[in-house]
Amino acid sequence: MMRHPYWLDTAPGFAAAADSLPGSCEVAVIGGGFTGLSAALALARKGVDVIVMEAGQVAAAASGRNGGHCNNGLAHDVGTLTEKLGLEPARALYQAFDAAVDRVEQLVEQEAINCDFRRSGKIKLAAKPAHYHRLVKTHELLSREGFDLDTALVPVSELGQEVKSSQFHGGLLYRRSAMVHVGRLGIGLAEAASRQGARIIEHTRVSALNRLAGTRHDITSSRGTIRAEKVLVATGACTGHPFSYFRRRIVPVGSFILATEPLTPDQVNSIMPTRRTAVTTKNIGNYFRVSPDDRLIFGGRARFALSNADSDAKSGRILERTMLQVFPQLAGTGIAYCWGGLLDVTTDRLPRAGQQDGLYYSMGYSGHGVQMSVYMGEVMARVMAGETEANPWRDFSWPPVPAFATSPWFLPLVGLYYRFLDYVT
Repeated sequence: MMRHPYWLDTAPGFAAAADSLPGSCEVAVIGGGFTGLSAALALARKGVDVIVMEAGQVAAAASGRNGGHCNNGLAHDVGTLTEKLGLEPARALYQAFDAAVDRVEQLVEQEAINCDFRRSGKIKLAAKPAHYHRLVKTHELLSREGFDLDTALVPVSELGQEVKSSQFHGGLLYRRSAMVHVGRLGIGLAEAASRQGARIIEHTRVSALNRLAGTRHDITSSRGTIRAEKVLVATGACTGHPFSYFRRRIVPVGSFILATEPLTPDQVNSIMPTRRTAVTTKNIGNYFRVSPDDRLIFGGRARFALSNADSDAKSGRILERTMLQVFPQLAGTGIAYCWGGLLDVTTDRLPRAGQQDGLYYSMGYSGHGVQMSVYMGEVMARVMAGETEANPWRDFSWPPVPAFATSPWFLPLVGLYYRFLDYVT
């Protein structure tokens, strides 16, 4: 079993990386994941001199360590969010996620990125009978208020046509959702940005920022210092020194995933005949899909802990047990890959983007970053050009997480809280 993401192991290498850091640039993008690469592509298309500084390899952190879902819809209960924000603001946020999936599809077509993008649809699976009743209310709201007319309820009597498991009590189908090979998407975006003139420099860790005036900064890195007229911080959960403002507001949460050995066509049909993306309704739930080469990719918040070798191994064992509870017909199937990654989570699980202390930023995707990060990279390119109204998160306040300075010591307590909620609701 490989302790490496399936997506990165089955993606080509990035051969167009630059090998030296220039003395200056118009825009420096810190972080070579989907946000940074999308922003670099959009900026380079406009003729902007843009440099991407990536501490490791492009798309090798959160962008290449997720479940490969590219879903529309919100992580939140739409009714609760509507009560909190109002009907029109909630609808606008929902539609931003729709637009994000559309934009991923358009970029894949425009740049001829071979990443197995497919409008598979997503099914949200009710883990309890009461959860299905909540899905019914969600569907009614989405339809009545025009949030999403491409949804459909799947009662438990018809669920076997979608997912062949006795663990669920119906579902809600979101037809606009998609899936993608995220490793190939990341390399494709990097290559597209390079073709347009962006310089992407890997293994370049930023260690210090010195603000000069306005948005101008001197950036010190492991490859030297560069002066940038503007800086976009796109570091996600890897935000640390010298980005203390963001570090106090982003909670890094481990998410863990396994991939089986390739399944036969009969095995795939015995578990997920429609081959959609699937998520469950529990707070500590699971998400799964079938890969392009017919593996089951099965993930979840198996443990409220950060990702490391020991944590990934423990989480993998938990996930395998859970996978066999959901699909006992897979007993005896080998596990080929097991890996972990970090989600950049905000306290309300909504992204944040804008400008702070002369730095532009976009992060906090909270587990829904594949589509939103690609979309927000382009949005931030527009924001840096003066289109502040393009940013859907521009009016959201972002207070620091209480009692959080360096490490998320409270994650086990958060896990206990959500397990309690899953037990009683």
